[in-house]
Amino acid sequence: MKLVGILEQPRIPESAPLAIDVRNWLAERGLQSWTAAPLNDEDLNAPLEESSLLVVLGGDGSTLRAARWTVPYSVPIFGINVGRVGFLSEATPENWPEKLERVLRGEYWIERRLLLQAELWRDGRLVAPFSALNEVVIGRGAQARVVHLHLRVDGDLVTTYIADALIVATPTGSTAYAMAAGGPLMPPQLQNLVVVPVAAHLSLNRSLVLHENAKISVQVEMSHEAFLTADGQKSTPVMDGDEIIITRNDRTCSFARVESSGYFYRRLMGRLGFSWPHLNIGQNRDGKA
Repeated sequence: MKLVGILEQPRIPESAPLAIDVRNWLAERGLQSWTAAPLNDEDLNAPLEESSLLVVLGGDGSTLRAARWTVPYSVPIFGINVGRVGFLSEATPENWPEKLERVLRGEYWIERRLLLQAELWRDGRLVAPFSALNEVVIGRGAQARVVHLHLRVDGDLVTTYIADALIVATPTGSTAYAMAAGGPLMPPQLQNLVVVPVAAHLSLNRSLVLHENAKISVQVEMSHEAFLTADGQKSTPVMDGDEIIITRNDRTCSFARVESSGYFYRRLMGRLGFSWPHLNIGQNRDGKA
């Protein structure tokens, strides 16, 4: 490790003192580090290109923000959950020294997660590009009126959704908004994309799982406001006739993991409240886990 970054979440009071603890802990082991607490994307001014690891203090929202910064430099993320859910985090405020020590010793593996690339087109002109680790959502605004969304995959018209919104998610995003809307849960090892309608009305109300190289096109038809949102961040207005093209991003997001590759299922059940450790579920016949 040459240089370790520490990303605070300024909206979480526990983040700042934990950042001091992590920085002192790293210094005791002879490692240099930097700390940043950006309120938005434009506030980050840090040497990511020189960093070997980014420690993210926050929840999944903080990790999604960090992903946009680390992906261009292939810097792996090590998350310490001081947020609410923490699906993406690797450690807690209680066990981070033990797990981060293992990372420093090289006892970790890199998990690479699929990213989405989205483009908003209007009258044949590119309005804006977007990238997302979780999902891209095209949906209505404040008015409770449905949007007509024409879905094409690899150039062929699949169906027209009449719904509040349409979610295009990665396996990472399958445990977020897509899950809440009734979509399937997919482990991060998969490279598929999933399309999930939100409150579909008189149209297909089932999710579609697509292959990793699918080219997804969503054309919007409505007479009121609608928005495109990537990873729950800033929304961009969408107009009638706009087309959103979504594909797999050429880059991936890297995470430093010390748990076994089956951690996803254990963590998922724990976060959802469906784990029963007192039943010794998952033990072998000799009683060992």
